[in-house]
Amino acid sequence: MTTRWSRPVAALTAAAVALPLSAGAVAVAHATGTTSAAVAAAKPAPQDPAAPQFTDVEVHDPSLVTAGDEHYVFGSHLAAAKTEDFVQWEQVANHVTPDNPLFDDVTVELAETFEWAETSTLWAPDVIQLEADGRYYMYYNACRGDSPRSAMGIAVADDVDGPYTDLGIILRSGHRPGEGPSEDGTTYDARKHPNAVDPDVFYDAEGRLWMVYGSFSGGIFILELDPETGFPLPDQGYGTHLTGGNHSRIEGPTMMHHPETGYYYLFTSFGGLDAGAGYNMRVKRSENPDGPFVDAAGNDMRQVKSDPTKPIFDDVSIEPYGTKIMGNYLFQREVGAPGTGIGDGKVSPGHNTTYLDPATGEMRLIFHSRFPQMGEFHQVRAHEMFMNSEGWPVAAPYRFAGGHPAQKFQRMGLVGDYQLITHDKTISPEIRTAENVTLQSDGRISGAVEGRWRLYDENRLNLTIGGVAYDGVVSREWNPTTSEWVDSFSVLSAEGVSLWGSALAPMTDEEVVQAVLTDLDVPSPVVADVELPTVGTHGSTIAWTSSDPATIATDGTVTRPTGEDVAVTLTAQVTSGSATGSATFDVVVTAVPAPGLVARYAFDGDLAATDPEVAAGTVTGNRIDNTGGQVSFASGVHGQAVVLDGASGVRLPDGLIAGHHYSVSLWLKPERLTPFTTSFFGARNNTNWVSLVPTVGWGTNNTMLWSGSTRYYDGDTGTRLPVGEWSHVVFTVDGGEVTIYLDGQVVHTGSNFPDMFTTPDGVFALGVNWWDVPFQGQIDDLQVYLGELSAEQVAQVAAGEVAQF
Repeated sequence: MTTRWSRPVAALTAAAVALPLSAGAVAVAHATGTTSAAVAAAKPAPQDPAAPQFTDVEVHDPSLVTAGDEHYVFGSHLAAAKTEDFVQWEQVANHVTPDNPLFDDVTVELAETFEWAETSTLWAPDVIQLEADGRYYMYYNACRGDSPRSAMGIAVADDVDGPYTDLGIILRSGHRPGEGPSEDGTTYDARKHPNAVDPDVFYDAEGRLWMVYGSFSGGIFILELDPETGFPLPDQGYGTHLTGGNHSRIEGPTMMHHPETGYYYLFTSFGGLDAGAGYNMRVKRSENPDGPFVDAAGNDMRQVKSDPTKPIFDDVSIEPYGTKIMGNYLFQREVGAPGTGIGDGKVSPGHNTTYLDPATGEMRLIFHSRFPQMGEFHQVRAHEMFMNSEGWPVAAPYRFAGGHPAQKFQRMGLVGDYQLITHDKTISPEIRTAENVTLQSDGRISGAVEGRWRLYDENRLNLTIGGVAYDGVVSREWNPTTSEWVDSFSVLSAEGVSLWGSALAPMTDEEVVQAVLTDLDVPSPVVADVELPTVGTHGSTIAWTSSDPATIATDGTVTRPTGEDVAVTLTAQVTSGSATGSATFDVVVTAVPAPGLVARYAFDGDLAATDPEVAAGTVTGNRIDNTGGQVSFASGVHGQAVVLDGASGVRLPDGLIAGHHYSVSLWLKPERLTPFTTSFFGARNNTNWVSLVPTVGWGTNNTMLWSGSTRYYDGDTGTRLPVGEWSHVVFTVDGGEVTIYLDGQVVHTGSNFPDMFTTPDGVFALGVNWWDVPFQGQIDDLQVYLGELSAEQVAQVAAGEVAQF
């Protein structure tokens, strides 16, 4: 790469640089993006805590209970974790298996529950310590997932981490004709009766015990419980309806009482939980635990439900309601900004729980989240919460990192450039990215939006944008992208829309241009489309030219030659204010190779490839980059097969697949099915990957070809691989068209499969990835091809032959 940059003298005069540190000088500097080092020094350096050391866990649908100095979260699939500080977490349990430590054998103890629900999947439980006897009561529930066929029960333990003993079922839903009436004595109607899942049990201010629960179907309900036994008081049926109905996608209720405002805050999640379904958290409040609840706009939430005249799961009719706390977002890292990676964000954050410290009044919002470009991978996250001046909770923009003692801010210290996220009220898989705005010293807001801003009471912030007022709080938060503490804000409108802001480090225009030029990179050689960014940090622009647009267009589209490789020169012109600079990149576009076998691993007693020029596989530990594992060999379909023990994997050669036309064939014999476990895994990096998953771990738990990228792809096979039996699986990718074969039959076809292997150095493995429980079972006769296998060729490889093109 070669670079050059320049700046016209008229862009910044010596007199401007020499201005004293007045309000006018700061305004000019931030308005033009030319903050000098002297102006930047006007901001007092805060005394920041040390950098946090996070440890993370996976608990879907977390619900919190505090036991002594430890905070436990319990979630779906009988997962549990604990923490003392909401920064470092420890996994306690996961998966509904006989060896889950929360029960002696949950598969036996909850057999009646599983029988009614027709599934062994446990959904979000809640644990509470009853004041009557000091014991811990788990309100568990099982549900099929594709219907409101559910059962909810109670189990009890002397210790929070179990083992729990079942006390029996307390609610059922999804009754069919001939199974008797529902809990209120009438015929079960999923449009108005609840799905008996997602409980949250709490004491109100007077010491009465309640349970709020429900998901989709008839909505969210509340029941009063007996404080001595924890069971529902008699003659309530399903209880009092609070919100939702007609299959509206509202679920995961949790209640928080705030002693200062006097309100009960009902949090729920709107939308669907997976990465492509727009999960988002919303809150309503009431003076009473059993309602009625209203949102910030004053809407009575009892009236909120899907339009019965529209298709099931109609989101449009419920979008305007509820005070939105958080949805999909990304504080994207622009080219030239400090740090690495794509930035910090969440995808489908939801099913939250809350913590209010009785000594300090500090609040935490705890929830599960997926993440941009990482598919269905999820972890627990905690964010700090604050009450705005209207008595509504707002969430800090970044995950809780241990807190910051500096809660007093000076107005001039907040002047500067920010990234702004708007959490609008649509329910959509779209990820809201940040816009660049400036808080001017004269109280104006400029940039992507215009308006006014005002700091008051040391940490309270009011914004007026487009005539709409937003009120909230300024806080000091840990930015994981830049690895530094930054000023941030979280504000809320009367319509229930949240805005978040995160401060950018001051930079001159020259510094911006140089930073962007230094950060720009174009890989070479290339085998697929390349990313040519057009926006850099602080709103700078990047314009591209190409010496051969037919091979690499200025939007990054690559057309590979069919004969010899082609060299192309790309030039980037960077502009920030009046400063400009350029960089050139020499890129080789490799020719399209002929289709055929790339590698075959027969696993006949070793991990060698049948072609000695192809590298052998190597044993890994329980993750793709870990060492220390072991494999063995046993009789397979064709000769021997490799045996993976559930704690090890096989790393394959880097660059095994390059391009967007390929096929993978292998025989699988799972001994155990665990959620998200991969059998074949390939990735460009940890945010762009393809995974053949024997059971995906949600919904119907089918086998899936699963991809995480800038867009997600769920290649559902419509079935699940049998345990203890051999299955032949083939998937072919033809420029975005994907076909999956199971035992010679087509079980999935689709379009828009992500172009994943765009570099010649992708990583590949069997049985392991960077995140999930390893595969336990046998794998035989792995064959990887360039090009797409036909049905006839699939039959060839199933018979142990090499496909002929």
